[in-house]
Amino acid sequence: MTAHKIGFDREKYIAMQSHHIKERRDQIGGKLYLEMGGKLFDDMHASRVLPGFTPDNKIVMLEQLKDEMEILVCLNAKDLQRQKVRADLGITYEEDVLRLVDAFREQGFLVEHVVMTQTEDDNAQAAAFKQRAERLGLKVWIHRTIPGYPSNTRLVVSEDGLGRNEYAETTRDLVVVTAPGPGSGKLATCLSQIYHEHQRGIQAGYAKFETFPIWNIPLDHPVNEAYEAATVDLDDKNVIDPFHLAAYGETTVNYNRDVEVFPLLKTLLEKLSGHSPYQSPTDMGVNMAGHCISDDEVCREAGRQEIIRRYYKELVTEARGELDPVGSERVAMIMGRLGIETSERAVVAPALALAEETGGPAAALELADGRIVVGKTSPLLGCSAAVVLNALKLLAGIPDDVHLLSPASIEPIQVLKTKHLGSRNPRLHTDEVLIALSVSAGSDDNARLALEQLQNLRGCDIHTTTILGSVDEGIFRNLGVLVTSEPKFAKKTLFRK
Repeated sequence: MTAHKIGFDREKYIAMQSHHIKERRDQIGGKLYLEMGGKLFDDMHASRVLPGFTPDNKIVMLEQLKDEMEILVCLNAKDLQRQKVRADLGITYEEDVLRLVDAFREQGFLVEHVVMTQTEDDNAQAAAFKQRAERLGLKVWIHRTIPGYPSNTRLVVSEDGLGRNEYAETTRDLVVVTAPGPGSGKLATCLSQIYHEHQRGIQAGYAKFETFPIWNIPLDHPVNEAYEAATVDLDDKNVIDPFHLAAYGETTVNYNRDVEVFPLLKTLLEKLSGHSPYQSPTDMGVNMAGHCISDDEVCREAGRQEIIRRYYKELVTEARGELDPVGSERVAMIMGRLGIETSERAVVAPALALAEETGGPAAALELADGRIVVGKTSPLLGCSAAVVLNALKLLAGIPDDVHLLSPASIEPIQVLKTKHLGSRNPRLHTDEVLIALSVSAGSDDNARLALEQLQNLRGCDIHTTTILGSVDEGIFRNLGVLVTSEPKFAKKTLFRK
């Protein structure tokens, strides 16, 4: 099986990044609060745009510092109110906080503290989460919304600003501050902790580990533009760091929120310790990812493909929520800047062509070696299930005319679904097909050979001509398949589950 192209040196990154963090700790002295941008576990975005970066890269790197550090998790209380969902896992931020704590602890990391940021007194969801987390043994601390943050530095750096926030009593000299996703208040948490540390006579400093945008590649590099596409809901913008340009005459890339908040951070550090070690937002960072790109062309193409995926994701989100096309238009602007067309996604045209030919929903999948497999909707199978079976057959070298599942084996499942479980759709979903295939594998060599190829679907791209149901979407997510869909529903109904 041909492997997907690699453009990023994982081992070099782990070594360089851990070494650089140790250097920054030595420079700062005392206690270091390290804001960790992106995701520590399951960093799917990084693995998509930097092929070779594995979702566990950051954790593997931090394991080298495990005995000296602890992890503090942030959660924006407003995300609890709006039940914000982590798109790549399909779970709410509330649940993801608990999942992250479990995952960190399983790796041997110390995690005791959760900070809820931007908390208001009338937020019932925040109060309920606090009670729930404390029952589970976590220490939960409340941070308030500060009027004029971050521009009103006099108020922010005062007893009526950061001083109103509760202090998380961390015990180790390296504190990694992370969150389920962007906009969770990690920087504000670090600033608040540093303020309270100094109030207690403890020397403390700050650094930032933000993978994207990558500071030492061009502003319009597709990898950096893909980050902007991924954060259209926050309306983040990649920008040239004006402070770094003024201080050093060097052009580097940062993003608008860090540039906006830098004067506050600099003022805070100057007020607390008499000076700031940083002259720019770029100075704050400890990101070595740009030094570990081993094939720029591979990463550029991966970035372009991710932008297209983000465009389709926004279209589907808008169709499901009957929303105005705000997010999709923002991504479309990025595509226009880079001259990207949806036709660059190799699976789009074959899926649309098959749907046109058959008059029903269709899907296309691209294997690692570039071969395209298609699947159509039939009385027995949905197009998602069909394309998975066809791909597994091709990978296993099974002739096209061989049925992995006979109609006779599918029929009892259809009877169960429609007559006993109340389903109106007799076609098998992807999960039902894989279960049936697993049952057959005990007595059928072809089924066994096909199942052995499931691992080779990871990282492959699929496009469907209708919006996926939650079941198929979840199966593809678990298989590591990168899915896009046309923003159309398979059926025109008013009520959808």
